[in-house]
Amino acid sequence: MNITYKEATKALNASIEKANELNISVSLAIVDTGGHLVAFARLDSVFGVIEFTVKKARTAVMFGIDSDMMGTIVLGAEIHGYGMLNSNGGLLTIAGGVVLKNKEGNIIGAIASSGGSPEQDREIASAGTAVLN
Repeated sequence: MNITYKEATKALNASIEKANELNISVSLAIVDTGGHLVAFARLDSVFGVIEFTVKKARTAVMFGIDSDMMGTIVLGAEIHGYGMLNSNGGLLTIAGGVVLKNKEGNIIGAIASSGGSPEQDREIASAGTAVLN
């Protein structure tokens, strides 16, 4: 099952609200289970974080775990970490990519934020997950 556009905009709006509350300029991306972009917002963020946010979301959904957890796995892979990071068109394994699940607990996509600190990006993206559960 994939995230619907209606669900994606609901999650996106919750994350936008959190970013505005924190007064942080970020980019936000929501992808479906195939890693395809469903919704995107650029809140006056710098251009460079646009690709970061999409890669964080894709990393989370491809591996079924938040992007920073994948970073921990890659770090433990030592010499193989380089290959892991460059797989699937490139991964971004820092905080801010969060798996989205439906009420039944099935992964339906992922949301990501980029432009704040790792903690802020995680908090902003997580705000989007809260409205779907």
